[in-house]
Amino acid sequence: MFRKRLAALCILASASLAGGLSSPPAAAQPDEVVDLDADAAAAKPAGEGVDIDLDADAPAQQGPVVAGQMTEAAAKAKKLFDQERWSEAALSLYRVVIGETGDDPGNQQLAQYYLAISLYRLKFYQASYAIFSVIADNANHLKFKETLLWLAKLATQLPEPADIIERVGKYNDAQLERFDNSQQRDLYWQLNYMLGRYKYRNRQYQDAIRLFAKVDKDSEYFVKSQFFAGISYVQMRKSVPAVKSFQRVEAALHRGAKGVEDEARLRDLAYLSMARTYYSASIRLDQETNAPVVDPEKLSAAVKYWDLIEPASEYWLDALFEESWAYFMAGQYPQALGNIHTIESPYFPAAFYPEAEILKAVIYFANCDYDKAIVVVAKFNKHYLPLREGLEKVMKRFQGANQEEAFFKFLKQVRDGEANLDDNVRPIVEAALSDRQLLRNIEYVRILEDEINRFKKSPASFRSSALGQQVQDALKLARDLAVRRAGELSMQRYQRMLDELNEHVRNGEKILIDITAAQRNLLDEAIKKDQVTAEEAEIFGVVNPDGEHVLWPFMGEYWRDELGFYRAVVMSACGRK
Repeated sequence: MFRKRLAALCILASASLAGGLSSPPAAAQPDEVVDLDADAAAAKPAGEGVDIDLDADAPAQQGPVVAGQMTEAAAKAKKLFDQERWSEAALSLYRVVIGETGDDPGNQQLAQYYLAISLYRLKFYQASYAIFSVIADNANHLKFKETLLWLAKLATQLPEPADIIERVGKYNDAQLERFDNSQQRDLYWQLNYMLGRYKYRNRQYQDAIRLFAKVDKDSEYFVKSQFFAGISYVQMRKSVPAVKSFQRVEAALHRGAKGVEDEARLRDLAYLSMARTYYSASIRLDQETNAPVVDPEKLSAAVKYWDLIEPASEYWLDALFEESWAYFMAGQYPQALGNIHTIESPYFPAAFYPEAEILKAVIYFANCDYDKAIVVVAKFNKHYLPLREGLEKVMKRFQGANQEEAFFKFLKQVRDGEANLDDNVRPIVEAALSDRQLLRNIEYVRILEDEINRFKKSPASFRSSALGQQVQDALKLARDLAVRRAGELSMQRYQRMLDELNEHVRNGEKILIDITAAQRNLLDEAIKKDQVTAEEAEIFGVVNPDGEHVLWPFMGEYWRDELGFYRAVVMSACGRK
């Protein structure tokens, strides 16, 4: 029975939000945290865990118990524990837990707690977490409060997909307050961050913000807390405090925040988040006409933060593309098309921005240059329809039920450059399956495999014992679940890429329909009213450089130092006769 109940392995992950053709760029999501990337939704993760209790005869939620006099065997086990003879202590404590020694339920609970610590000291972190997670599920457990400390310790040993945050969510503010002292303040800040993450996941944004605010500037979790606070405010549609949170991230990184591994990346994520937040706040729909109304000041602020992201950043192309939408909304078509020109340069062969072509067609359509719009859509179809076919061909390999493990193997092959892929789709698939959340899941599987190998090297007396068998089973189950979850998540990423590409194909078809209608003089009066005169059309798209720049014609050859500075002349045909 014990074998059935030693695993408590919750493998959870966040889903990403993707914007559509007409949608403003979404605020940066952590999923993409700790990606702090983008793309994490605030929804509770879809994955579910399996909780397996150590005490097979006890109900899942026991009432309060009292520990009486230990048996001689239990006392011996505790002595081995106190002497830090972890392997021997674990074997002896296990006998107490399963009731072999005849100890009362209270002493069985104590033994359960000490067994979890022993496994932690033996560096069987996943097996230790399996037991601590069971204790955390029982608020009446004699060591429920003390387990919170060990969950925090485990969070530094196991990656985010192990989902220790879910177990920290079993605790409340008052139970965290006991760590608010000079000796344990770092731990207190860490636990507030973790509980805040739990609240964020469950869409309790106000509670999440309150908890993140308790994380001090001196904590290594301060930057992450402020980032998630900003995202929480975005979810609540409160742009001003959201921007302030992201600005605190920027300020903390500037002064040298503690415990931050990749300052440049986090700084760029803060810039990207501020740009997206300002952009979202800059556009509203007029209540009477239902037409978009642009706030130029906020739109300008968005552009300012996109411009702060350097070309060397992994987010630079994202910033350029999103900024193109802002330029489009502001009517600055030369800048929008110039950014797209940079994105499509040969310096970025793996760049996958099909929506950029659709935006280009929309710009030409908005300026009544229907011939160019048709050409753009035709080029889009010529390039992306075969790609879609190739991507769908890959996905068909994994049709049917229970394909998660097979897709995980494919994911690893892609990461190792060994996947059997056509040259035209290889860079796209590699980019789609390279986000940090997937990488963290791969890392979790690796850690579990390392722990399995560590178990194989443990003393034969431990491996052959009943406890050893349970530890082995728990690790195998954890790995199997982690592989399935990583495979499921990567399949979702891949399918999302396909769905977005299909949406862009449909948008291209809609543009062609609108062009046909426009060419047949079926434009409504509202559009006609906005047409410019022939005189205005002649000067509409002129590009005027400032005092620091000069005009240099593009002759078909890209130069790296010109990237990001291209502009395209746009002549509106709407006013021509």
